[in-house]
Amino acid sequence: MAADPLETFTQLPLAIDPTSKALSSPLPHLTVPLTSLHNLQRALLSLPSQIPPPPLPTNPKRSAQIQKMRDQGNTSLRKSPTNPSEAIQLYTYGIEMALGRPGWEPSQLVREEASLLFANRAQAYMAGGMWAEGAADAESSVECKRAGNGKAWWRRGKCLVEMGRWGEAAEWVREGLEVEGEKEGELVALAKEIERHEETKRREGR
Repeated sequence: MAADPLETFTQLPLAIDPTSKALSSPLPHLTVPLTSLHNLQRALLSLPSQIPPPPLPTNPKRSAQIQKMRDQGNTSLRKSPTNPSEAIQLYTYGIEMALGRPGWEPSQLVREEASLLFANRAQAYMAGGMWAEGAADAESSVECKRAGNGKAWWRRGKCLVEMGRWGEAAEWVREGLEVEGEKEGELVALAKEIERHEETKRREGR
């Protein structure tokens, strides 16, 4: 009965060139496959590398620039709360820089930065009465960071209320309170406002 080749180990006389890394063997029947292997190796090495470098420490310049955009946006919004266009642009620059970090940098850092900037830009949109844009940004902030993000939960709920989408606002705020708890005073107050509105509607419907 022939031996199973998968269970049989045969050591072949192979040598590797320290310079070219090419394999060679005195056995004639290995010449062609080893040559093909060497050619494949050379072809692969000649391709442009698509592999990112190993993880490096976070780029401090990018971090500082992102924080600078956020700080400048906050300052602009405080100075011109009724004209938030400059603040919106600054927050947008910060968001683009945060989301443009190289893939090997910590994803948690990207989510944290983006969460803050989306929440800030939502506030700026709200200052300009752009409720749909504010709601979208606040939701993006929550998607980046669900817990410990009460302001973003409140901002989207408030935007929905301002747009008259009371049912969606009630569901959103209820979910926010489940995540954040009763410690978020603004969120609790908004929930009570929505409850009063729903109660008024029920009374008027009788």
